[in-house]
Formats: sequence, structure tokens, C-alpha cells
Amino acid sequence: MIPAWLVTTLSIINYIAVALAIAHVLRYRRDPRGMFAWVLILFFLPLVGLFLFLTVGNMPVKRRVKRFEKRTGKIASALARQTAVVREQFDERQSDELDEDMQRLIEFAYTVTGSVVSSGNQVILSHDAEKTFLEKQLIINSAKSSVHLQYYIYADDETGRALSQLLIDRAKAGVEVRLLLDAVGCWRLPRRHVNWLKDNGVQIAFFMPWRPTRRRLQLNCRNHRKLVVADGKRAITGSSNIANEYLGSHPQLGPWEDTNLFIKGPAVTKLQEVFAEDWVASTKEELTTDRYFPDPEAVGNQAVQIVASGPTDVVPVMHQLLYAALSNARHAVSFITPYFVPDQAMMLALTSAAYRGVRVRMLVPSRTDHPVVLWAGRSNYQELLDAGVEILEYPHGMLHSKTVAIDGRWGMIGSANMDVRSFRINFELTTLLYDDVAANTLKKDFQRLAQDSIAITSESVESWSLKEQIYAGLARMTSPMM
Repeated sequence: MIPAWLVTTLSIINYIAVALAIAHVLRYRRDPRGMFAWVLILFFLPLVGLFLFLTVGNMPVKRRVKRFEKRTGKIASALARQTAVVREQFDERQSDELDEDMQRLIEFAYTVTGSVVSSGNQVILSHDAEKTFLEKQLIINSAKSSVHLQYYIYADDETGRALSQLLIDRAKAGVEVRLLLDAVGCWRLPRRHVNWLKDNGVQIAFFMPWRPTRRRLQLNCRNHRKLVVADGKRAITGSSNIANEYLGSHPQLGPWEDTNLFIKGPAVTKLQEVFAEDWVASTKEELTTDRYFPDPEAVGNQAVQIVASGPTDVVPVMHQLLYAALSNARHAVSFITPYFVPDQAMMLALTSAAYRGVRVRMLVPSRTDHPVVLWAGRSNYQELLDAGVEILEYPHGMLHSKTVAIDGRWGMIGSANMDVRSFRINFELTTLLYDDVAANTLKKDFQRLAQDSIAITSESVESWSLKEQIYAGLARMTSPMM
């Protein structure tokens, strides 16, 4: 039997901890709905709520953010010369070819991110999972000096082991191979796989590992970026991770749709910078020499802007950027997202665009690996439909692409979902394409998937069963914490 004095002592400690947590919520202002939800959870579920808050509700303290910025700032300073060259090339080659609306968007993105737009790029879009994986292997195998990879998920299956073997082969050939993985996304990666890579020359690190002994209980602020850079000249980025399911072999979800980019040209300099910043934040090793950052060379005619966003930003970059793009849309907006949990500001941007006469189309999967997220998004359907937004659900597999196409002139492809977690909590990587060819390619891909999708109507929403209506309401209540 537990002594009464011990119960009293633990209760007092618990209430003090809860009070401090609530004070933290009130001090660091965020979405009012999220604040209210966390206060209720902490108050009515003291022990469970406190654990959840410490692991998924609390954002990094300012001290950690400043430490991150101090390390990564050295990378940006070392690249001042390359950045100046990239901006000068764009000013000379292409700035006059873009209309006023596009230039305003470019300057807005530069203001909130500090990322310059580059011209002279060659960009190829890919929706074929097997082709993308093969291209990754070819790019890695062609590397002569260095190859850098970072992923949120890297599995110990046929796909992961095949890529690891290739990385080992390149390391044995004298290529510097670095692999950066998110500690939470890769929590199931066995130690034997990690040791296999390390023992054979691959440098591997984990982003923000979960270590209770060092007061690192943070499951938030994950590195959700997907990237391969070879010799600082060729790159692949987009939405696919390294696991069998991304090649379409998931037993429940079936075929897996992703969108990725093959990039050559000056934009690769920025992608290499993103990796270098994440690497130094995780390992303290600075990658700043010409070995990793060769002089940028024009190889095509496409304008590209790389946007790296995350919780260390002063403003929620992706939220601001997407809101500005939707507000600037004139004719048509089509977007694909696997996880749709918008806040009120994003709902306002979508509905306002539709009310202005812009054709807004949204494509999401009807089968997903996160059912609660699916129903949280569905709870917004009626409001969107009332405004004239067209909603389609793809039923033939997991739709994992994250793309936006606006007015046939501008496109966005990356790792960010349309939810609060991607807007404010996770580290994401997005490519902006100021190119009508790329935008039309995204539009055609949307139409290809839409042909096999189910159009959502007010009648279909009203036909939900009582169980489904309650589930949608409960999921909506949890959305501020997603």
C-alpha cells in the first residue's frame, strides 16, 4: 500500500508541473484553439496530459533555437559568394521575363525565407515511383566527390537495404557519403542496419534524437525533408521516403503516388546548403568548402526558388507563402495533399479565392495511413463546398504527393502537407517553380488523378452516418494538436 504522504507529495508535484505547463502555453502564444485544447488536456488529464505536452505539445525553447541558428549561420556566411552569383545570374537572364505578379511573389518568398531565386536550371518532374528510385540510384552511383541524403523515413526492407548497399559501394570507392535521418521517423531502423552503414564508411547522423537522459523528450520539430545531392551539382527532392511502401507495396494502401523533382543547375547550391545546415546542427561538422559547393552553372532555362522552412523561422514560412499565393491567384488553383488539416487562416484563403471566382480544386486520398487526420480534413468539407471549392477523393491507393499549381504559371512541390504541423512545427523543404511548363505538368497530373477520383458533394457529406458525423467532430477537436 502506498503511504499517504507519498501520494500527497506526488500530487503536489504533479499540480505544480501542470501549472508550469499551462503557464508555458499561455506565455508562448499560438493558435487560440490549440492553446485552449492543451489547457483542457493538462487540467483534466494531469498525468497523461503532462506526458503528451512534454513530448508532442511543447516547442523547442529559445536557447535551442539560438544554438541551431548559430551553427547554421556559418554555412550561409560561407556561401555568400555563390549566393551573389546565383542572384546576379537571375537578374541578368530572367527577371524581365516574369510578370509583375510573379516578381512580387518571388520578392515575398525572398523576404520571408532569405532564399534567392535562380535561373538556368533543368527540372524534370516524376510521378513514377520506380523511375524515381532508379534515378536516385543513378545519381548516387555517378557521384565522384560527395553524396548527401536526408530522409524522414528510411526502412530496413528491400528498398532500404538496396540503397544502403549502394551507399556503401560509393563510400568504398572514395566518395564522401553522408546520411541524415530523422530520429523519430526512423525509430524502427535497427541498430544493426545503422552499424552496417557506419562500419563500411557511411557517415550517418540522426536529427534531434529522443534522449530522456539529456532532457530531450521532444517528439515535435521533426525533419520531414527528403533530399539527395550528388557533388553539389545534381539533386532529387520531393515527397517520397525510402521504404517498400513508397514503391507501391503497402498491403493495405496499395499503389503509392508521389511527386519528385530531378534538378540540375544553380538551385542545387541551395539544396546543398539546406543539407549542410541540417548536418551541422546534428553533428557540428561544417561543410563549407568548394568540394561541396562548386560554382553554380546554368544548364537549362527554368527559374527555381528553394524554400526551407521550420520552427526556427521567425514567421511560419509555408503558411505565409501559401496564403500569399492563394490570395494572388486569378484563375485557377489545384492542389494535392495527403493530409489536409487547415487552420482558420488557410480556410479563409481557400474560400476567399473561390468566392472571387477562382476555380479551386483539392485532391486528397480516401484511404490513408492516418484515419483521424483524414476525418479532421473531412470535417471542413461542407464549408469549402459552400464557397465553391471542388473536392475530390482518390480511392485507388495512397496519394502522398504535395503539390500546388496556380494559374498555369506557378507551381509548388515538396515535403510539406497542408496542415498545422507542416506550417509551424516540422522542418520542410519546398521547391517553387516559376515556369508555365512545370505548372501545366502539375495541372495535367492533377487531371490524370481526378479522372479516377470521387467528386465530393453536399449530398455525399449529408449522407454520412451518425457514427461518421461524430467521428468527424471528434477528429476536428484534435486538429489543433496535429
